Amino acid sequence: MNAHIGSRTFLALMGVVVLWASAFPAIRVGVDGLGVAALSFLRLAVAALALAALAPLLGVRRPRPRDLPLIALAGATGMTAYQVLLNWGEVHVSAGTASMLISIAPVFSVLLGRAFLSEPVTRRVVVGSGVALGGSAIVALAGGPTGFSAGALVVLAAAAVQGVYHFVSKPLLRRYSGLEVATYAMVAGAVLALPLLPATLRAVAGAPAGALVSVAYLGLLPSALGFVIWGYAVARLPLTISTAALYLVPPVTLIVSFLWLSEVPRLLEVAGGIVIISGVVLISRRSPAPARDRHAPASAQHQADPAPRPVAAPYHRHPGSTGPLTTPPAAPGPRTRPGFACLTARRPAIYRSRPPEERNHDQPSQ
Repeated sequence: MNAHIGSRTFLALMGVVVLWASAFPAIRVGVDGLGVAALSFLRLAVAALALAALAPLLGVRRPRPRDLPLIALAGATGMTAYQVLLNWGEVHVSAGTASMLISIAPVFSVLLGRAFLSEPVTRRVVVGSGVALGGSAIVALAGGPTGFSAGALVVLAAAAVQGVYHFVSKPLLRRYSGLEVATYAMVAGAVLALPLLPATLRAVAGAPAGALVSVAYLGLLPSALGFVIWGYAVARLPLTISTAALYLVPPVTLIVSFLWLSEVPRLLEVAGGIVIISGVVLISRRSPAPARDRHAPASAQHQADPAPRPVAAPYHRHPGSTGPLTTPPAAPGPRTRPGFACLTARRPAIYRSRPPEERNHDQPSQ
């Protein structure tokens, strides 16, 4: 990767962080003027229309009919339920607090994987989950006049359904790219949110201009453009870098919320957010590859060694020749048909499937 491509990819990744961080204060503006139902439906509808319009240009394929039930479940949890619960929660909690609580979503994904897929859970994952859950309890107890915020529990419910979305999308990511899964789920979520349309029409009639601008921003930039740029960035960066960038969303949200809404978080909320992120970082760390045992038997070491280098062909002199020693001519290789390369050309990196161990990070929470 050259410097130009690297800098462009890094800027794209940082742009995603800023877009997803700004979504939380934008929700506060939109929910005040539109209400929970209208904001949820309009954001999903705007994002679904934008992604559907871009789908032919981005190479998004049509899903298989047999995958439609799973796509509907992904849309119901990660889009419809997530938007309604997050918007409802932000009626009562600040934008920065909501972003810290949403970052616990990977914990629920891990627990579901253990319960239904019998995925192994290491001691590090158990400790990280406990730390993250403890941090969420600190944040929940930090708000409200009585020291407890019921709105924090609603946001935690949004994080839980987002964890369900990560869990449900795993089998889909074996057949589709992260951008394709996000597009399918967004369209399905908008369709499932159609019962909110009557309340949306009533709310839009008397909504202030600021709320309408906010919902247009949420649908077009953090939801639609954010997933497109995220797919571009993660296809060109290592998993550790793209994952680490997501840990910047809560602190950037605190900065944007302070500049936009003049929100000042409580010290205990910030402390709880740090604990949550520490637990999620511990869960997301990948185990180091086992080193080769120097005391292993020689036979085992030979089995692990790479293929041996080809031995150079012996020098020879043609019969009757007095010239210098030469190497024998190489045997002609197999002929290839012209134009075969175009038939085996790979798809652009943004749309390629990723290794199984990286697919769980294709759908971040925002």
